[in-house]
Amino acid sequence: MPKFSANTHRKDPYRNFKFKIKWDGQYVAGLSKCSALKKTTEVVDWRESGDPLPYKMPGKTSYEAITLEAGVTHDTTFEDWANKVNNFAGDPAMSLLGFRKDFIIIDMFNLQGSQVLSYKVHRCWVSEFQALPELDASGNAVMIQTIKLENEGWERDTSVAEPAES
Repeated sequence: MPKFSANTHRKDPYRNFKFKIKWDGQYVAGLSKCSALKKTTEVVDWRESGDPLPYKMPGKTSYEAITLEAGVTHDTTFEDWANKVNNFAGDPAMSLLGFRKDFIIIDMFNLQGSQVLSYKVHRCWVSEFQALPELDASGNAVMIQTIKLENEGWERDTSVAEPAES
């Protein structure tokens, strides 16, 4: 079976630098990095009496947190979401209503800018927020802020088809 169904002559896989993340119906501006989507299923060993070797069965599955990085600007998207879980004032009347997003969308694009893949990440919330990186007066780096998103799983959007080559 060819690696690409619409462009069977294509051999090269997609690049990893053309992506966008969407939540609340809008793409998040200034993203520079998104960690991998990874899930792990525990292995359960089970022996039946008299068998010298154990059977291997699947156990619980867990989904790793996703880390997003963006350049520091005046946009407060990361901070606003992180503050829904915990704010600096520690307001005892603070509501956790809305701290979890039912889903975020990760869209990937080919070199021509056509969408090629999409994943929906379910029930996300911010477990870690870094407002500023380590500051260095002798450095020359871009300031990056990060959020770490806990999630309850993800799935590929199979309605996104391979685009015809342009």
